Amino acid sequence: MKAVALENVDKAIARGSHYAGQQFLPKLPAIVALDGIGELEDGRLVGFGGIRPPYGAIAEKVVVPKAYYVPIPEGIDAAVAASIPGPTLTALFPLRWGAKLQPGETVLVNGATGFTGQLAVQVAKLLGAARVVGTGRNEEALQSLHELGADTVIDLKQSDEKIAEDFTQAAGESGYQVILDFLWGHPTQLLIETLVPHGLSFAKHRIRLVQIGESAGSTISLSAAALRTSGLEMMGAGAALTPEAVTEGTHQAWEWIKTGALQFEIERVPLKDVDNAWKRSDNLHGKRIVILP
Repeated sequence: MKAVALENVDKAIARGSHYAGQQFLPKLPAIVALDGIGELEDGRLVGFGGIRPPYGAIAEKVVVPKAYYVPIPEGIDAAVAASIPGPTLTALFPLRWGAKLQPGETVLVNGATGFTGQLAVQVAKLLGAARVVGTGRNEEALQSLHELGADTVIDLKQSDEKIAEDFTQAAGESGYQVILDFLWGHPTQLLIETLVPHGLSFAKHRIRLVQIGESAGSTISLSAAALRTSGLEMMGAGAALTPEAVTEGTHQAWEWIKTGALQFEIERVPLKDVDNAWKRSDNLHGKRIVILP
């Protein structure tokens, strides 16, 4: 083992709150983490998955099936390889193949202050978005979004009335064409309510909302009117995935990483300190913790 990103999904699986937790960890005790970056006996650096429970990736050595590892491009640091491609693809797949973002469109990243959200802001700009709006609750992280390409930010710690007003104002005359939703729950419900026309009218344009995460709640109340005349279309993050998209998207992600097109913050933590790293939550504000030997 050379590097493993400490993911929120690992914590959810370990505490039993992930919908597929029993599939990955059917029995405890077990070692967490579904994938990582390792070094073969011949010195090659590879990314891998396919670990069989109860053995996970946060260990000194792991055993994986040959079909479940791929080479890492030369010159890529193990910690970067462990933490950047996955979140980049989480943004790239729904933007390019799900919502089919077109150059010149406006993108709203709902939940942009997390690690993947920050990358989503940058990916949207790299794909040609004219405007990117980002939302979040951490004031410092919100302000840093401007440096990553966000044109407008919305603070979700405000009153419901002010949040709704900011959603409407940030949409402008042209509105949102693509929404990446990492939050769901109450913030997304407020957002959708602002998309409903106040009078009888035709939809001005399509609004493609891609649902990715649920850090603000797993359910919302959705009125029929929100779909009837708003132009809103909703899909899941994996709706348009194909083997061809995975291949092309992975190649694109590596190109952006190698050329320095993406900005990110990684904190490297030795395996002996994994207990303290596990209990921390500051990686939710745009930092990724990576466990190293």
